[in-house]
This record gives sequence, C-alpha cells and structure tokens, in this order.
Amino acid sequence: MYKFVIIRHGLSEWSNRFTGWTDIDLAQPGVEETKKYGLKLKELGFTFDLGFTSYLKRGIRTLEIVLDAMDLSQIPVIKAWQLNERHYGALQGLNKPETVAKYGKEQVDIWRRSYDIPPPLLEKTDSRHPINNPVYKDVDPSLLPSSECLKDTYNRSVPYFQKMIEPEIKAGKKIILSGHHNSLRAIIKYLDNISNDNIVNLNVPYCIPLVYELGENLKPIKHYYLAPNEEVKRVIEGIKNQTKIINL
Repeated sequence: MYKFVIIRHGLSEWSNRFTGWTDIDLAQPGVEETKKYGLKLKELGFTFDLGFTSYLKRGIRTLEIVLDAMDLSQIPVIKAWQLNERHYGALQGLNKPETVAKYGKEQVDIWRRSYDIPPPLLEKTDSRHPINNPVYKDVDPSLLPSSECLKDTYNRSVPYFQKMIEPEIKAGKKIILSGHHNSLRAIIKYLDNISNDNIVNLNVPYCIPLVYELGENLKPIKHYYLAPNEEVKRVIEGIKNQTKIINL
C-alpha cells in the first residue's frame, strides 16, 4: 500500500477575488492554519521524500510552511506550471460578489462551477495573460491559456500527475502535493473516477491534508482528511459563500 498526501494552499490575500494564475501570497490566517496542519502531519508520524507544487506563490509557500513545521525543509521540491490553479480568464482579479451583482449568480455559477464552460477569454495583449509573464518564458506559448474550465485544467494537471508523480509513488517515495482548488479537484476526479456531473459539487478545503491510501495498482483504497468532519465542513461552507452578496 502507498500513501499520498494532497494539501490545498492556505487562505490567500484574494479569497474574495477570482485569483487564477495571479501570483497572490497567503494571508496571515492562511499561514497560521497551514503551520497547524504541518505540525499535525508531524505529530501523526507522516514524513515525505519529495514535494510537488505549482509555479504560484501561495502553493509554494504552503508547501514550505508545512515542510518547515515537519523539519523536512531539505527534501527536494518540484515546481510545475501544469499544477497551477485554473486560469479564470477575464475574471481574474475581479471581486466575486461584485461580479455576481453585475452578471447574476446563475452566470457566475456557470463560469465558476461548470465542468466544460470557461469564463470570458483574456486578450493576449492583457498584462494578466501568462504569455506576458516572464515566469512562463520557457513554456510553449500555445499551451498558455487565455481562460480555462475545469475540463481544461484536468487536461493539463492529470497527464502531469500520471507522468511525473505516479511513478514516484510507485517507486516507494512518500509524496506531498501542494496545489490549488481546481488542479486538485481535477486530480481527485481522476483518482476517484468522479463523473463530469458530480465533480461540480466537490470542494477542497484550505490547507487540511487529504490522505490517499493507494493499492498496488495505485487505485484508491480509501481517503480521509486530517481534521474532524465538522472542521472540513466549516471551511468548505466558507468557500461556497465567497460569491455571496452582503447587503449592509
């Protein structure tokens, strides 16, 4: 049996905005919660040989905080743009409740939650487009998105997972993956064989480690969060409410 740990980045400074590939840091509460769960992993006897994360600061910092709390800062970490958050196109940087007020909840829910309908495209001349970011200068420009739905995110994250991460798990290495809501939802969809219809209802809480126990064929035997169900539910409810319009 193999164990593999997934952790979504901690709460960021843009929790009420469509962040996507915008390189936003963790908020202080996110730093503190991430450290708490890093210590929890250590307390429960987890250890890791190799870490994976995205090119985005909030994913990188989350992994650094966890590994530091576990006294594992020395292990190698591989960063891959394929593990980035979903690109939210022209919605990136927009306030979520204000976007709901402008376009209506139904339309925003389609952009935010549907499996195969992307948000409006970002023009390639826009400074928010990854083609204009030197971080991605070595990536084939044709692969850099102007917008993505979850299906698009699946089509880049899952092949990377299959090619680069699964062989390391199979080789017996203990792996931790620090990722983002939609790249992790894509990988969870693959691991658990979740349908296109049902994946839209899946939420991944901030910084609570999700442990997968995998059989010899790397098919999941079971998975579980390292937190009480009430805590997982509370964090997920907060995520669901991020687009709510508050009338003051």
